[in-house]
Amino acid sequence: MQTGVQVLFAFLLGVPFTQRFTLLDGSQRLLYFATLAAAGAAVLFLVAPGAWHRALFGQNDKAHVVLMSHRFAIAGLAFVGLAMCGVIALIATVLYPGDRAAMVATVYAIAFLLLWAILPMLRRRKVRARQRAEDLAIRDPLS
Repeated sequence: MQTGVQVLFAFLLGVPFTQRFTLLDGSQRLLYFATLAAAGAAVLFLVAPGAWHRALFGQNDKAHVVLMSHRFAIAGLAFVGLAMCGVIALIATVLYPGDRAAMVATVYAIAFLLLWAILPMLRRRKVRARQRAEDLAIRDPLS
């Protein structure tokens, strides 16, 4: 994920220096910049665990580093999704202006939410409920 978003960020950095960039209208330029900012934030959050590990190495603070790395990864993943949706939306507005572009971007946003957030969280709930039931059964062998 980290390498992919770094490649996306590098690609986005070069876009304003192309001839077609001058053809974008104000809303497309705003979408471009929001996408660039999301990709930059994704890189920031996905690289942060390495920096924290280096800074706190040997300090006997592993639990905190692991917790923060988990939180950074979740935030980074959210920004990767935003950046991907932004790129898709921007390209769609150039190729198919109007409602079709919004529809394509919406489908991708729903797919990202479903596959990266909603379905994993539903599975997490199911696993936790099963674990609680197993814990209760262990504590109360008569049930």
